[in-house]
Parts: sequence; C-alpha cells; structure tokens
Amino acid sequence: MEGAKTVAETVYVLCGVTSTLCAFMLLKGYRSRRIPLLFWAGLCFIGLALNNVLLFVDLVLVPHVDLFIWRTLPALAGSFILLYGLIWETR
Repeated sequence: MEGAKTVAETVYVLCGVTSTLCAFMLLKGYRSRRIPLLFWAGLCFIGLALNNVLLFVDLVLVPHVDLFIWRTLPALAGSFILLYGLIWETR
C-alpha cells in the first residue's frame, strides 16, 4: 500500500509542476506575441496549478483537514476566466 501512496504523491507533484510550466509558457507567449487567448489560457492554468498544489497539500501534507472547497475554487475560477476570455475574444 505504501508504494501506491508514493506513486500518487509523485503524480500530484508532477501535475502541479506541469500546470505551472504550462501557465508560464502561455504567459511568456502572450508577452512576446500579444495574442489575447494566450493570456486567458495562462490565467486559467494559474488556477489549475494552484488547484494541483492545494490537492497535494490537502491529501498529503494535511490529510486530516478537508480542503475540498479551497482546492476547487481556483480551478473553477480559472475555468471561468478562460470561458470569459473565449467569449470576449469572439466579439
């Protein structure tokens, strides 16, 4: 059972790192090309990265504390930001 827990913790960390790198690359692309959709997607991935970090904190560092709402809010906010950007850019 310990091996499965280690794999899960590794996956949580890798998801957080991947989301953070995606946000960084999207915002860097926006800075150089000024394509607004890159900006909105970068903000969305910031929310997703924060969600992944809070998932790790919730399930690994403080498993006795339920952070479900707090770790879901950044992902929800990021999704709404991307949705807003997609609607705004079609006008």
